[in-house]
Amino acid sequence: MSNDLERYSDPDNATVALYLLENDADELTDILVAALDEAFRILEGEASPATVH
Repeated sequence: MSNDLERYSDPDNATVALYLLENDADELTDILVAALDEAFRILEGEASPATVH
């Protein structure tokens, strides 16, 4: 996985389709990791300490 997550911040459908056609697992992994990082960042901002158990 690369350290350049900004590059994968919002890939378009054509880019993802190309990676799927080429069976490029490394690029797909980078996209998925970037999406998960963004999701966790958003969730951290929405969770208040009083509601986390």
